[in-house]
Amino acid sequence: MSSTMHLRRQAHRALNAVAAPCSRGSEAVASRRPKTPTSYATSRFVTRRFLSAMPSSDEKPLIPGIGRGKTSTGLVGLAVDYDAVPKMIVKYQALLDKLAASDMPPDAQYRINVEKIARHRISAAMNNIDDPEKVEELCDCGQVEELVIQADNEMIVLDMYLKNRWWELVKPIEIDYDPVGEDGGHGDVEWGDAPADGKK
Repeated sequence: MSSTMHLRRQAHRALNAVAAPCSRGSEAVASRRPKTPTSYATSRFVTRRFLSAMPSSDEKPLIPGIGRGKTSTGLVGLAVDYDAVPKMIVKYQALLDKLAASDMPPDAQYRINVEKIARHRISAAMNNIDDPEKVEELCDCGQVEELVIQADNEMIVLDMYLKNRWWELVKPIEIDYDPVGEDGGHGDVEWGDAPADGKK
């Protein structure tokens, strides 16, 4: 038996197995001819299965390129993530929890900035959990997949910031600026003579 014939028989058996639940008990007369994959019972069953897989009237229709219909981010190396919005909430909340547990002072500017960004993005994601395009519009900083990566990167920066205690290294300094003073505001700089026009 050729391999093509073998594949046909396997396909025929598979289609009959699919059609079997629909056609059991409904056959009054046994036929000598085997069931064909285009029989009425098979097509009715396949149609029923197809219709049950379609979204119901209360669900949003699947639109190519939008929401669940999105197939590509358009960015090399960044795959579509249909769970990006819930991941955003978890990751930005982890940032807030780590900041709250740290000994970084509440008036450190880095802490203030990260908390504002994280709270804004969590709020946008919570209010639009099923609408990633709206989250992207509100955050205005890329696609939701990129926002998840930004949260991961911010966690790395936060770890470095806490480890090195960088908020302690920033000290205010006073600068004496007096452009009308004796030295013209340049301090004690000796300028020397102007270079000669001759070539060396």
